[in-house]
Amino acid sequence: MAKVVLVTGGTGLVGKAIETVIKEEQPVDEEWIFVGTKDADLTNLESARALFDRTRPTHVIHLAAMVGGLYDHLQKNLSYLRSNIYINDHVLLLSHEHKVQKVVSCLSSCIFPDKTSYPIDETMIHNGPPHDSNFGYGYAKRLIDITNRAYHLQYGSMFTSVVPCNIFGPHDNFHPNHSHAVPGLIQRMHATINFDQSDKSPEDKVFTVMGTGKPLRQFIYSIDLAKLIIWVLRNYDSIEPISLIPDESEEITIAQLAESIARAFEFKGRIEFDTSKSDGQHKKTASNAKLRRLYPDFRFTDFDIAIQQTVQWYQNNYEIARK
Repeated sequence: MAKVVLVTGGTGLVGKAIETVIKEEQPVDEEWIFVGTKDADLTNLESARALFDRTRPTHVIHLAAMVGGLYDHLQKNLSYLRSNIYINDHVLLLSHEHKVQKVVSCLSSCIFPDKTSYPIDETMIHNGPPHDSNFGYGYAKRLIDITNRAYHLQYGSMFTSVVPCNIFGPHDNFHPNHSHAVPGLIQRMHATINFDQSDKSPEDKVFTVMGTGKPLRQFIYSIDLAKLIIWVLRNYDSIEPISLIPDESEEITIAQLAESIARAFEFKGRIEFDTSKSDGQHKKTASNAKLRRLYPDFRFTDFDIAIQQTVQWYQNNYEIARK
């Protein structure tokens, strides 16, 4: 019997990346169904149930979530908490009711404690509260791990989760008020270059980055994450979370990120930092030792190349990019 893999959040950044990889693979023993908000409102149980009744999955990759950038989280922690609790509970409940063989849910590096030792690993998720800036989203995501364990203890369910770091790539959300660091900077760099109506020469244009530029972050290209999530679905049989993160040596500052994006755009002006804006959490350095032990041969895409490919996609698809 062929697998029927339902991908919630299948029209978003990671879902589109998984779809790209699957189209290249063309597996003969798997049917993949990618769904988005137009197909079901996962915050509504009956809408979610209709989706599961219609698709009848044997496996689920759960990516759907209410997501946003730092400044939106600061204003709407309650909204992020409640919406994501509903989404996650409904997906796991219906997976249980439909006897889904395996669920792989996507967590976030936001789940890790704010006050902790580094590097963080999968055993430390519940060791303290997440950062105040996005505690609603962080706690809702943590509850997936707790719910997975409860279903396993009570019913033997194989519900597991992955923990990526900051994800970027084609089909990202480039909305100025709701995007994460990479798409937000790409969108604003594009605007600086193309829509600055001043008479400044390219060399005199200024690109402003919010914050000091000093926070450290690990980033993963969406295509790399897609390949790893597919590997988890097919090969990883544990309810314990696994971090899907590049090596610690690949951690960079926000300033270095801005410089990489500037190079991809061939920006000739200067970069400035608005230090009146919040930096958020200074660092979230996480270990991928578990991944390296289980999948030692996986090779991550070079960061600058991944940024170049993302910028190229945005420029080529500007009219249809989420913004």
